[in-house]
Amino acid sequence: MFERVYLDWNATTPLRPEAKAAMAAAWELSGNPSSVHREGRKARRLVEDARAAVAKAVGGRAQDTVFASGGTEANALALTPGLRRGAGAPAMRLLVSAIEHASVLAGGRFAADATRTIRVTRGGIVDLDDLRAHLADGPPTLVSVMLANNETGAIQPVADVAEIVHAAGGLLHVDAIQAFGKIPFDLASTQADLVTLSAHKIGGPKGVGALVLAEGVEGLEPLLRGGGQELGRRAGTEDVGGIAGFGAATKAAMTGLKADAARVRELRDRLEHGLRQTPELLVFSDEVKRLPNTVLFTAPGMKAETAVIAFDLAGVAVSSGSACSSGKVQPSHVLEAMGYRSELAQGAVRLSLGWSTTATDVDLALKAWRKLADTLVKGVRRNTA
Repeated sequence: MFERVYLDWNATTPLRPEAKAAMAAAWELSGNPSSVHREGRKARRLVEDARAAVAKAVGGRAQDTVFASGGTEANALALTPGLRRGAGAPAMRLLVSAIEHASVLAGGRFAADATRTIRVTRGGIVDLDDLRAHLADGPPTLVSVMLANNETGAIQPVADVAEIVHAAGGLLHVDAIQAFGKIPFDLASTQADLVTLSAHKIGGPKGVGALVLAEGVEGLEPLLRGGGQELGRRAGTEDVGGIAGFGAATKAAMTGLKADAARVRELRDRLEHGLRQTPELLVFSDEVKRLPNTVLFTAPGMKAETAVIAFDLAGVAVSSGSACSSGKVQPSHVLEAMGYRSELAQGAVRLSLGWSTTATDVDLALKAWRKLADTLVKGVRRNTA
């Protein structure tokens, strides 16, 4: 069996050795982290050490960091009506950008009639004028804008968004799940009031996420009740092993952040240069700032499902965009929001790189693409003959 090439890092990442070791050590413990005996205190120490590492990575406070079962739950927890900063007015409605992850577009606990969508530009950037128009007349608002899009990689101007939102008396939630471990940021640079993170995007285990609140944010209501865990903000015995793995992965990701980003960007540019040798190939959001590891592209006559299968048969794992649709290839709501017609949205393929990606991996992916591209060209010729 030939060696596989994994280029779907935005969907999930391999488990880091540091995370695997931390999880194995945690699983040796027998105590419940809520117990006061020695065994319980050992488990509690692992949870709190991980909490401190995650909070530090984004410039937050440990006491304002809530662990959850993943990014989806963390986003749902963040989208809480009544959130406020100090003595400020509570948020009564929700604004979300049109390119948000499905867990944000679902609106959390806001009613459908209290939720509005912010347009984005052709480049996949939130339309600040449309944001201002929505905020001009209305009650206090919670706004949710992701830091980087999971499909295009487009980095959003969240600091500018925060300035507009705060001037209108609102709060800003930033889904930073796709940006975490790829680009530097923190609560201060984004001016976010709430930030959500996920372990499996940075080499940690699946099924663990976190919500980090800025100091002074109040009114968070738990989704899960019935226990006093997480300072009463999320009931249920903590996943000690998963949380320990999250903390270890966070430390490793932050240590190698700048070096990994620079190396991966060079590989991404090499990959993109090779792809562009195909006539009329389109790379989405290439005119705006993007994550250093992401390429979303299409070509004339390409269908995403066919292309993903062709890459897979050639030994290269890629995706059609978000991996949250039970394996189904569906038109990208992100590209449709950016104004691309459905035929293009149905033909988009995403290649995303990570810390262990090599130049050989890129070259093998390009070899697979050239074979697929030749087939596409022949098909287009037949259809236009």
